[in-house]
Amino acid sequence: MSDDDYIYDEATGEWRPASELKAEAVREVRDASGTLLADGDQVVLVKDLKVKGTSTTLKQGTVIRSIRLTEDPELIDCRHEAIKGLVLRTEFVRKR
Repeated sequence: MSDDDYIYDEATGEWRPASELKAEAVREVRDASGTLLADGDQVVLVKDLKVKGTSTTLKQGTVIRSIRLTEDPELIDCRHEAIKGLVLRTEFVRKR
């Protein structure tokens, strides 16, 4: 984006330079112990979790590989062999 690009910020109701909004878009996502998370990290569950819609329970200590950050800093997309489309709250994981 060039310096001339402006984006309408719905939160403030103003047109703001795109460079300002891009800088704000970088969010820090932290795990249960406060460690910074990034796309592709491996995490470990800190608590047994029952998965909604299934009879599966993910046990404490289960390793989740290749996480993806979402727009919400409290949620991460995960891949697990038993469950597809798993979304976990960051308060239940610790970086490995």
